[in-house]
Amino acid sequence: MLKVCLSAAPAAEAWGEGALLSYGEQSATVHLGSLPLRRIQRAGRRLHAQGVRRAQLAGDWSSEQQWAFALGWMSSKDEGELHWAGEDGEQHRLLDARLRCARWVRAQTNATPEQLSPVALAVEAASFLTELAPSRISHRILKGEALREAGFVGIYEVGRGSDREPALLELDFNPTGDRKAPVAACLVGKGITFDSGGYSIKASEGMLHMKGDMGGAALVTGALGLAMLSGLDKRVKLFLCCAENLISGHAYKLGDILAYRNGVTVEIVNTDAEGRLVLADGLLAAGETGAPLIIDAATLTGAAVMAVGQEYNALFALDQGLAQRALELAGQEQEPLWQLPLAPWHREQCPSAYADTANSRPVKGGGPGGASNAAGFLSRFVPNEGRGWLHFDLAAAYRNSADADWSAGGTALGLRTLARLLLEP
Repeated sequence: MLKVCLSAAPAAEAWGEGALLSYGEQSATVHLGSLPLRRIQRAGRRLHAQGVRRAQLAGDWSSEQQWAFALGWMSSKDEGELHWAGEDGEQHRLLDARLRCARWVRAQTNATPEQLSPVALAVEAASFLTELAPSRISHRILKGEALREAGFVGIYEVGRGSDREPALLELDFNPTGDRKAPVAACLVGKGITFDSGGYSIKASEGMLHMKGDMGGAALVTGALGLAMLSGLDKRVKLFLCCAENLISGHAYKLGDILAYRNGVTVEIVNTDAEGRLVLADGLLAAGETGAPLIIDAATLTGAAVMAVGQEYNALFALDQGLAQRALELAGQEQEPLWQLPLAPWHREQCPSAYADTANSRPVKGGGPGGASNAAGFLSRFVPNEGRGWLHFDLAAAYRNSADADWSAGGTALGLRTLARLLLEP
């Protein structure tokens, strides 16, 4: 067990100028310097990469410092054994809850496409949350032809090219015990368990990491779990829109037109812009609950990554007051979040000669403003002119390879912010 301590003093010259870590016989010291939380996370990553598998945080650590170390310590291969500092039981309970939910999000995001089919993702999410509160959870899973019959055209059409059925998970967390209790919030997650791009096929290097395209579904599930473990006392519904986007004689095609339950017709001009098609179904279902707060999360566009990089998630909203609150909470939770433009006219940015809208523009990446145009498309499927709706485009959800701060794969970044939004009065 390696003992890990913190120090505000620089390391001795023998360890190098500005050294991050210095070492004793059975200990390591993290030297804080500037950007202390980032350096602590980097120290956690470095120690794990050096083969340390058992660590005890020792001395005076705040909860934020301990969580920063845990973010770097978590690995896509070996979780290791991490012990929190001090004897503050409430602090340990909070950190344990975060770690449990973050590890679940990462494990699902890193699972192979063969391991995690659309139905399997729905089942895993329902099982995870039911285990946390068995008497307060109910759920149903619609799959295959049942989706088409129920009018969930986006999930059905995107998923019908695969031999493995698409699925919609509708999960109800109701701590009130009253079946007629109002729904306080809805979470909607993109659960594309593998994305080939369909007939608008991706290049091999772009397809390699598409097992992580269900990161939105994993994140909203983990966030609901964290909120539950943190005392959530309001009714919340979860909708996971799960499918594989594959090519076959049964797959949806360019030029197809989908007719949604709210009457909106959509021409398919890019089968690789499938995430917004499945989310539209989830948003319509969420709106039908009457919930005053609807949050969706998705690894939706490469344009968001180009705009904010992989350190931030991108936020879109027509409700500016709600957006500002989300940004404030993200800052409090130490999770980088940046708002990108969204106005009512963005819904008109993907015109079609044959339908109310196209699902994108028929150019690479959806053209200029692609992330805003995708959010504008989604705004067609939310109630109340977008009041009470937040869209998270998860640019920071997944790392193609390890770096100095993160292991490869899922990050679970945004978990705390979404949980706080559910817990807010």
